Amino acid sequence: MSDAAAPGPGIPPGSPFRAEHFRKPDASDDALFYSTARLVTHIDDQAIEALRGYYASVLESAAAVLDLMSSWISHYPSDLAASRVAGLGMNGEELAANPVLSERTVQDLNRDPILPYEDGDFDAVTIAVSVQYLQDPIRVFREIARVLQPDGLCLVSFSNRCFPTKAVSLWQGTHDAAHAQIVAAYFEHAGGFDEPEALDLSPSPRISDPLYVVQARRQTISP
Repeated sequence: MSDAAAPGPGIPPGSPFRAEHFRKPDASDDALFYSTARLVTHIDDQAIEALRGYYASVLESAAAVLDLMSSWISHYPSDLAASRVAGLGMNGEELAANPVLSERTVQDLNRDPILPYEDGDFDAVTIAVSVQYLQDPIRVFREIARVLQPDGLCLVSFSNRCFPTKAVSLWQGTHDAAHAQIVAAYFEHAGGFDEPEALDLSPSPRISDPLYVVQARRQTISP
């Protein structure tokens, strides 16, 4: 990534990103690709359990949670105490099949990155194994900062699996460690977050799917 890159739509001046970083092999309308419900998991059982366990440790006090880029399963612990669990995803059938959601919104963030929620609506936002599909990530992460409470937590998890025709070129051309740096840069250049932290939650290296999380807290607003 070159610091001399000319900014494109949604790309702030001085960021390391270029518009071509967010192109995809399949440039057709994402709505067509996601029109068919895929009631499958995108990481293996061990990685799912690792993610669920981590959610249990960090979401225990969250009253309102947003599952962004959601599907038919959120990987939240069964005893999640949140009274509001909003899900925003691409396929209505998948969202309808997700039993933990208290509300559901179908929206393509690559067409419309503006989240349909009020400022400070959520204590936590999660993106599970989907961040690689965002074509306007800086705007989306700015929106995440807006809808989070001060000191609210955003957790972005990813593995080494994806729909290759729909993942952006920047993601496909880099490896796991660089993926963590990319997500951290989304937080940093969106603004409004404390310094992001990268975690390796891979349950069984070389046996199960790898699992990584990059997380950051919404900056506390001074009175």
